Amino acid sequence: MATPTKIHYHKQSRELEIGFADGANYRLGAEFLRVHSPSAEVRGHGMQIPILQVGKRNVGIMNIEPAGNYALKISFDDGHDTGLYTWDYLYNIGKNHDELWQMYLDRLAKEGKSRDTSVIQIHQV
Repeated sequence: MATPTKIHYHKQSRELEIGFADGANYRLGAEFLRVHSPSAEVRGHGMQIPILQVGKRNVGIMNIEPAGNYALKISFDDGHDTGLYTWDYLYNIGKNHDELWQMYLDRLAKEGKSRDTSVIQIHQV
């Protein structure tokens, strides 16, 4: 089991820095954490393909709190606050960050979606 030794949120860069007992240290951006949320809302129910998260480029973290001695509950400024980021989950997504991030970008491109929030312009006549 992965055991964290350091947890620090850098507000300016919007990155969660987490260090582990084995010496591994990861900086995970708020957008990365949000699109890889372990919640059923994102992961899907059962074995289905995870639900693609779009428009999360500027998402921030509002609150981080411990969930027992095994996880973090992260509340994002887009209202998402479900899903517990266990130490093992954080370790694994940190270790596989580059591959996971590229898969996310590839899927966005394939589905014609964007990391940016879509802006709807309303014209009055």
